[in-house]
Amino acid sequence: MSFHEVRFPTAISRGATGGPERRTDVVVLGSGFEERNSRWADSRRSYNAGYGVKSLNDLHAVIAFFEERRGKLYGFRWKDQSDWKSCPPEATTSALDQVIGTGTGALTAFQLKKVYGSAFQPWSRTIRKPVAGTLKVAVAGVARTLGVHFTVDAATGVVTFLAGNIPAAGASVTAGFEFDVPVRFDTDKLEVNVSGFSHGAIPNIPVVEVRL
Repeated sequence: MSFHEVRFPTAISRGATGGPERRTDVVVLGSGFEERNSRWADSRRSYNAGYGVKSLNDLHAVIAFFEERRGKLYGFRWKDQSDWKSCPPEATTSALDQVIGTGTGALTAFQLKKVYGSAFQPWSRTIRKPVAGTLKVAVAGVARTLGVHFTVDAATGVVTFLAGNIPAAGASVTAGFEFDVPVRFDTDKLEVNVSGFSHGAIPNIPVVEVRL
């Protein structure tokens, strides 16, 4: 898939609207009871960047970014201001935030993930776009050092332990991190009305998550 490892301007995405979406079929039976079926195993996020455009300079930055991405053609990184850490947004990340696997004594690669919920039916979200320089990792509660004990692929979210540092069987591997959402523009056409800035018009700039 064509993807550029570049983040959409965060000053603009900060004012955007959007969030997760799921697809659920609901059939109401003659008795009034319902049958429900989830069509998607994972949610998909979408946003409207137009709400973050506050000036002509913002609009110019979006147009430049849109043109370089060739509209829908190339994906890019997006910072979801409501959900961008392995912990709550106002907390500080810790190497103990998320369990990403259990050692076997031979397994070297672990995919970053974030779990939502706890008691009923937790959902595990695969994290493929960690932010460089933010990853913290621990094995059995003991912190590990990037480049000494493990490496991480910032384009896939895979943590790989180096020889001599492979997690022992039964050892919990945990991680804390910041991350971006892989997205693309959901239009090949931007409707720009410069006069709108004099009376509060909001341009429509749809962005949608892509599955990698």
